[in-house]
Amino acid sequence: MAQATERLQRYLDDELGECRSEDVDRRLDELSTLEAGLGTAQAEAELDVLSALSSETRYTLVRVLVAAEEELCVCELNAVVDVTESGLSHALSALVNAGLVEGRKDGRWKKYRATNRATALITVLEGSVSTDE
Repeated sequence: MAQATERLQRYLDDELGECRSEDVDRRLDELSTLEAGLGTAQAEAELDVLSALSSETRYTLVRVLVAAEEELCVCELNAVVDVTESGLSHALSALVNAGLVEGRKDGRWKKYRATNRATALITVLEGSVSTDE
């Protein structure tokens, strides 16, 4: 922490023309307030959602469900990803827990659809990544 404080002091000295210890303390308080405003529970919930998308299988499932704009049966999803039934079940469970997909039983079939959260995330990702080489 001392090294970070020294570096911050050098930065503030450059920005302000001169830097006193009170300037460093004030800036550290401001940064602490910013960090506290994020909320630990909120940050953990957001990281859980991002973690759910960090697997290629889960990400593919979400992308397919968002693109489909309708419910898909587990058997249809299994045809899309190259995983075992157990792996598919585990992936879908993680996505349900993250609030990215919802599932329902329809007779003997289990169907899943993308949630609004999943659609919003995929839309943002598509708009933020360029595929131009």
